Order: sequence, then structure tokens, then C-alpha cells
Amino acid sequence: MNAEAAKPATPGPVTPAIAGAVTPPAPRRRTRSRLDLRRLGRAALLGPAARHRLPDAIGHVVEAHRAHHPDADLDILRRAYLLAESSHRGQTRKSGEPYITHPLAVTLILAELGAETTTLTASLLHDTVEDTDVTLEQVREQFGEEVRYLVDGVTKLEKVDYGAAAEPETFRKMLVATGNDVRVMSIKLADRLHNMRTLGVMRREKQERIARVTRDVLIPLAERLGVQALKTELEDLVFAVLCPEEYAHTRELIARNAARADDPLVSTADEVRAVLREADIPAEVLIRPRHFVSVHRVARKRGTLGGADFGRLLVLVNEDADCYAVLGELHTCMTPVVSEFKDFIAVPKFNLYQSLHTAVARKDDGQVVEVLIRTHQMHKVAEAGVVALGNPYAAPAEEQSAGDGERVDPTRPGWLSRLLDWQRAAPDPDTFWSTLREDLAQDREITVFRPDGGTLGLPEGATCVDAAYAQYGDDAHACIGARVNGRLATLSTVLKDGDTVQLLMGQDPASEPSREWLEHAHTPAARIAIQRWLAAHPTAGGPAADTAGEGARPGADRRADGAPLVRRTTTGAPAVRPATPDVLVDLPGVTVRLARCCTPVPPDEVTGFAVRGGVVTVHRAGCAVVARMKSGGRPEVGVRWGDTTECRVTLLAESFVRPHLLADLTEAMAAEGAQIVSATVEPPDRQRVRHTYTVQLPDAAHLPALMRAMRDVAGVYDVSRSQPQPSGV
Repeated sequence: MNAEAAKPATPGPVTPAIAGAVTPPAPRRRTRSRLDLRRLGRAALLGPAARHRLPDAIGHVVEAHRAHHPDADLDILRRAYLLAESSHRGQTRKSGEPYITHPLAVTLILAELGAETTTLTASLLHDTVEDTDVTLEQVREQFGEEVRYLVDGVTKLEKVDYGAAAEPETFRKMLVATGNDVRVMSIKLADRLHNMRTLGVMRREKQERIARVTRDVLIPLAERLGVQALKTELEDLVFAVLCPEEYAHTRELIARNAARADDPLVSTADEVRAVLREADIPAEVLIRPRHFVSVHRVARKRGTLGGADFGRLLVLVNEDADCYAVLGELHTCMTPVVSEFKDFIAVPKFNLYQSLHTAVARKDDGQVVEVLIRTHQMHKVAEAGVVALGNPYAAPAEEQSAGDGERVDPTRPGWLSRLLDWQRAAPDPDTFWSTLREDLAQDREITVFRPDGGTLGLPEGATCVDAAYAQYGDDAHACIGARVNGRLATLSTVLKDGDTVQLLMGQDPASEPSREWLEHAHTPAARIAIQRWLAAHPTAGGPAADTAGEGARPGADRRADGAPLVRRTTTGAPAVRPATPDVLVDLPGVTVRLARCCTPVPPDEVTGFAVRGGVVTVHRAGCAVVARMKSGGRPEVGVRWGDTTECRVTLLAESFVRPHLLADLTEAMAAEGAQIVSATVEPPDRQRVRHTYTVQLPDAAHLPALMRAMRDVAGVYDVSRSQPQPSGV
């Protein structure tokens, strides 16, 4: 039974009334729905509101519902109310009000948000199965399977303990049900909002416990479902309970600002209206007051507050293109604060939020006024989130067809889809629960871009490891590195909003994640996938998996810290002195020597310089030594290649660490006919390895093919001709 319900000593018929904090909405135009929930909640916080009795108990719900859904079938709502009222008759809340006022208030909240008829029907009945003799079978017979499913889901939510002693498996099942139909959680959030509005009748300890649970679990869920109207009011109500002194101070600041005669937001709004009217852009300019928690945060950040800090301007237009037209006019005719610009229309937030954010500086006092620009539909979704996006069982609208990213399923925002994916992958309920709590604590998200133009939504602080698992799932085990904004980066690199990330994937089927990756993984998907793999391979994923040469030489010597020793290997001695490519020199009777600094081979463009002992050294034309020789006045000697093509060349390869890399690399080189004369493999540094190979080729024309073959080895990201800086010629 719901903790709010209690049986009176002498039950009897009641005349229901809406709870005091839920004021009937103002009349609204049918051409455009207007959300009053924020205003109603604000009024409830600033002072007691008069209690309005309903001439028809369901009348206010019907009025609010018709504003969003003019053609809705209202008979099912009346029948649901009659069943709820008769079932709860005789029950009262702790405040002494008839219990039916609670489901009515919850349903009114959802109706204001634009919920469809089935959700409102289930909301009216959401406590009947738990608190009365009504059964789920009766609900199904009278209202259909959808309503039964929603009522059952909400009933199960009532049994979940969200606190520290929460049973992880129960919470996991609850979220799975939410993922299958977000309307379940929508009803639960509205239920919690009304209970928080009427929390004053409870003991102080219980108020604080409920407020903490609301803060830790339900507010983050509301944020992720995009229901900002519920989220912001819940934040204010929690703030009032848990921080009463700071709340009182913030309330005084707001009241003092409201009493001032010269509100800078009013004059700026008039200026914006004039600019848009001159540009012939139809728009509605509103002043949007900040809620209590937002004012408190701004006060802590800036200290003294100006009048413009107590709200923002909201510009509502009809079309997406009008948003950018408004932005252009504001930035042209007023002084923009460029650092405040954000485009959440081109790149929506993970919870479907879309809007342009900018700010302009006032000319007279320099105060910065924040401006939000969005369409009416964007505003509806920004306030109501998934509640405003319809019935998951209905056929999708044309504008939500395939190819529209996360908006393909309007009732399944990206975060919820990811939640369903990794809850199935979690090895056990405890891991799922702890990981979820960590994820809910992340209240900011960034967007990074893929090279193909797609995007990834990640929590702030996410790394390339998180991006790999977000894009490839379990296949990310084979990730060997990344390029961030075109530059090579380690998998531990922390990503920033707007970065472009190219993930480099290996082809080795034996690729495996490292235990170190867990230190860099911030998302549930990444952590659970890595933990599951490590649990299945308890002896793998250690430091040995991070060395480039492990596969090439099992049992290789290692330093005490586990890093491989520098290996300088040579082919067996005595070796036959390799032939030198034929070089023709313009000076007769001189000895030719190929410079070791740049190891020229045919068909490189070459030049020569005479040195002591009647020797001419041959350099590649682009060698750094050539420039130094010329600047020193040393005359060049004309040289050119003859007919012989056998050559020796030094190559530098750079790679990410992975098992079996040396074996694969040397095998690829041998397949191209290269004889390795010497090799140096340096210890790994920041997950990268540097290799230097001197090889003998039977034909210099094979060099490009050899370098391509080396680059094609998984993990190798660059191969170049070695050009060390020599100490002399």
C-alpha cells in the first residue's frame, strides 16, 4: 500500500479536490499548447496557493489534455476516474485530503506535459492495484493491455527501494521495464513530484530520506529522459528540504530581484523584439526565470548577481531555419558573447534536447543576457522530453523515419537505448547497480564526431576507450589506438566536446583489452564489456598484453618493472658484404660512399660532396646534411645512379603496443624479399613503440611495396625512411 494512503475511521463518499500545490492551468489557445507546469511549481515554492475545488473532478485534466490532443477520446479518462475514485473512496493522505486528489494531481501534471490518453488513463489508476481491491485483470478487461502493462510497471516501481540498501536485481528489472516503455517512468516521476510538493506533512527524517533518493536517482533519470519541467521543480523541492538555509537565502534574492523596477531582462527582451520585427522574423520573445537551484549555482559561481542573472530570454519561432535567422540578426545588431554560443539543433543532446544557446552584452551596463532560440516543437520536447513524444506502439511519423539518428524511436532516447544494451551485458546485478549509480552521477555529456560524420554522445571526462566501446561494442577489444582531431592519441586521452575521433582497429583475432583500460573507462558500456572479458580470461589482459614484442619472442627477457629490454638484433656473422648500388660520379678516380645519415637508394634524387681521402659521399637531395654543406660553401659533386639496383636502406616504423606485433611485422618484410640486417625495438612509451630496421633489398624498386606491406600490419601507423641527425659527415 502506498505510504500516503490511510483508512479513516468512518469511510464515506467524498468530494475530491486537487491538492493545494496544483493550481488549475490558465486557459490556453488551441493553436499552440503552453506548458504551465514550471509556473505552477514556482508558485507553490514562493508561497501557498489557494485550493480550487473541481466542479467536475476530471475537468482540469480534460482541459489540459485537449490543449495538446484536441481529438483525444475522453471517455476512457472519465471511466478511469470513476474506477479510481470508487476504489480509493474512504482513503485519505497524511495531510487529511481524500486520497483521490493524489492520482488526479499526478494525471494533471502529465496532462500539462502533453502525455497521450493511455498514459493519463494509467496515471489515474496507478495506485489502484497496490492500494485497493482492483486487480490487473480487471484493468485489462476494462481498459486494455497497454493500460494494464503501465499500471503493472508503476506498481512494481512502488516496491523498489532506491536507497543504499536497494536490491540491485529489483532495480535492474525496473529499469528494463522503463526501457521497454518510458511511460512507466514518466508516471513515476510525476508521482514523485506531487509527493515532494506535499512532503511537509511527514517527519523531518523521512523528508530528508525521500529528498536524497530523489536527488540521487530520480532527478538524474528525469534529466536523461529529457523531462526538464519535472527535473527542475524536483531540484528546487529537494533543495528546500536538504539545504533550507541556502534555499531561504536564494528565495530572498529572487524576491528582492522581482521587486526591482528596472529589470534588465525586460528592456533586453524589448530590444530583441524590435530587432526581429525589423528583420520580419515572426517570433515570440519570453523572459524565462531561472529556477532556485540555477540561481543558487550562478550566485556561487559569480558572487554578486545582476538583474540579468535571474533569467534568460527564450525566443520561439516556427521553423528550424528561423532559429538560425534569429541568431544571425542578434549577432549582427547586438554585441554577442561568442564563447557562450552552442548549437544543440545540429547536434541534439543525448536526451533529445534541441536549441541554440547564445548570449548578448547590454550596451548600457555590460550585463550578459543569455538567449535560448528554438521552435515551438523543440520547446515542447525540451520541457516534456519523452512524455511529449507520443505512444511507442503508434506508427512512426514520417519525420522520425530511419536515418534520423537517435530520433528514429521517439520513445527511446540514446541514453535509454544504451542502458538496455549494457544491462543485458552486465555480468551480475551488483555490477549493473554500481555502474548505473556512477553513470547517473555524470550530469554533463559531450558530443564527439566520427570521421564518417556520425556522432557519439559520451559523459564528460570520457576517453578514447569509452568512444571505442560506444561505437564498436565488444569489437572494441581490438582497438589499438586513435586519432583525435587528426593527431595520434593514446586510448587514455580524455575527449572534449566537439572533438573528432578516428578509432584505429586491429585485425588480429587474438586482440584483447588490457586491465589498464578499466582505469580509463568512464561509461557503463566500456567498463562492463572489459570486466566481462577479463572475467572470462582471468590470466589475460595483464601487462604482457601491452608489449609489442611479446608474440615475436615468447619468454623474452624483461626488466624488473615488466617492460621489455631494448633489443638490438643482427643477422648472423660473418655476413657477406652487400653490394652497393652503382653510382656514377662526375669526378674520375674517386671512391663513392653512400651516406649513412639518409641511406639513399634508387631512384632517390641524390647529390654528392667530396670529403677527405678522395671520397665522395652520396646523400639524398632532401637530407639535412645537404643544406648544411651548401650553407658552409662546400661544392656539390654531380652523381647519378648506374644500372645495379641492389640496395641497403634504414626504415623507421611506429606502432601501438599489441601482442605478436614483431612476428607479424618481420613476416610481412620477409614476404617482400627484404633481408633484415639489424633491428632496434625501443621500450613502449605511452602505448607506442618505435622500431628501426636496416634491410637489404635485391631491387630498390621494391622499397615502396615493402613500406606499404609494413604499414598494412595491424598496429603499425607509420613507416618512413630513417633520417637521423649525424654528428658529422
